[in-house]
Amino acid sequence: MSLPPQPLSPLDGRYRPAVEGLGDHLSEAGLNRARVHVEVEWLIDQTDRSFAGSSPLTDEQKVSLRAVVADFGQKDIDELAVFEATTRHDVKAVEYYVRARLTDLGLDSVAELTHFACTSEDINNLSYALTVKAAALEVWLPRFDAVIALFEGLAREHAATPILSHTHGQPATPSTVGKEFAVYAYRLGRIRAQIAASEFLGKFSGATGTFSAHVVAAPELDWREVSRSFVEGLGLTWNPLTTQIESHDWQAELYDRVAHANRVLHNIATDIWSYISMGYITQIPVAGATGSSTMPHKVNPIRFENAEANLEISSALFSSLAETLVTSRLQRDLTDSSAQRNIGVAFGHSLLALDNIRRGLGEISINGAAMADDLDRNWEVLGEAIQTVIRAEITAGRSQISDPYALLKELTRGHRVGQAELVEFVEGLDIGDEAKARLVALTPAGYVGLAPELVGYL
Repeated sequence: MSLPPQPLSPLDGRYRPAVEGLGDHLSEAGLNRARVHVEVEWLIDQTDRSFAGSSPLTDEQKVSLRAVVADFGQKDIDELAVFEATTRHDVKAVEYYVRARLTDLGLDSVAELTHFACTSEDINNLSYALTVKAAALEVWLPRFDAVIALFEGLAREHAATPILSHTHGQPATPSTVGKEFAVYAYRLGRIRAQIAASEFLGKFSGATGTFSAHVVAAPELDWREVSRSFVEGLGLTWNPLTTQIESHDWQAELYDRVAHANRVLHNIATDIWSYISMGYITQIPVAGATGSSTMPHKVNPIRFENAEANLEISSALFSSLAETLVTSRLQRDLTDSSAQRNIGVAFGHSLLALDNIRRGLGEISINGAAMADDLDRNWEVLGEAIQTVIRAEITAGRSQISDPYALLKELTRGHRVGQAELVEFVEGLDIGDEAKARLVALTPAGYVGLAPELVGYL
């Protein structure tokens, strides 16, 4: 027995609430609305120039025509589907749809200016640039900013909370929780600035990027200037040199940057998962939630595990898009058409991961007591400080020790060394009294250098 029609993608099913905002831009309906927008603005642009003897539309006519875009809804989606069932061509269906709206508004006299001198890619590339720009900057980026803000808040709150570092999985020079979270925020902030500064390019130059039909139809016009002003009027950056298609380099650049953000977030998710497994971070139980179907004591780090999986899927899709879109056979092939329909899926999995990380960060607590206990069990990490101070004392002529690194290696490598043993060791060193006093007073929890101050770079 077959089920009724079901969403195939989890983004349109289980996870729909987390990614819903993207559908306004990166769905088929969102793309078609953008196509209608471009066609409408192109028609208004031409009539504003009184092209081919046309008269400028009145303000009221422009408002009515632009309302077609603003009020675009299910009825329009259904009508476009009827047109496309006949045309078997999505952009031609949009042209017919716009012509029908001109008839409704009594503007048949300018109907032939709909899609004038355009190849489908003139409409498509601008529509994709508009929808991707809106999705990236208005939907994805604010969620990314919210996650960065959470890391910045945690960094400042725990700027002085000491934590035992681990290099290669082994106890290492201590840091602070705040400094470690500040590293995350700083990395993400740099990528954020690059994404926010992204260019969204558009072309509007005809079938092979040469303005050939334009020049034949109206040789008196400066078509390069017409194209530039129209593209820039849409809020995009004009690309003057293209084939039939806009070259998609800006898309590859953007998707590489978002994939980079994904990979940093993936690194963060695995780190937090590790801190949870070590007991440095505890999870706050959610009332009624089940951590494990068989082990009642467990609170699984599902937010961060879910984020990992979705970040991997998103990065893979963005990498594929970046690789595919920069190649087109000669003037044009349709690989980009199929590939670009997955842009929303790539952003969707990233957005879902951001949602999980945000929620996960709201369900954790820093376990300062566990970290303090671990620091107190690892006094040998002060070996670095001791041998470095000895080196300075040798250089200053206050010590005759021949090989301080070997001396500390013999004491600490593979051994547990407690406070009493280290104090006894330091007291017996051939170094100056002031340096000796500094080392005797040192503890693992106090050996954090400038970590609290480094948080100030946020």
